[in-house]
Amino acid sequence: MAVVIRLQRKGKPHQPYYRVVAIEKARAASGQPVEVLGTYNPRELTAGKKVSLNKERYEHWIKVGAKPSDTVRALVKTAGKNAA
Repeated sequence: MAVVIRLQRKGKPHQPYYRVVAIEKARAASGQPVEVLGTYNPRELTAGKKVSLNKERYEHWIKVGAKPSDTVRALVKTAGKNAA
């Protein structure tokens, strides 16, 4: 089972809201995830509140071989800078 960490779009039309999920690579983008790791709200005005992520579970999935998408990797990097 190849697992990837990617964004899953939710929300209304023209009002995007994303979940950061660990999901099997072969599943559709809107498919059932293995685990929900956090959220990303691009419409949030406060930079520190845009990304909410369970770091422990994210690190767990990375350790067991899950590959994050480029977008998720960038979001985690910026979320780490905002937390400091």
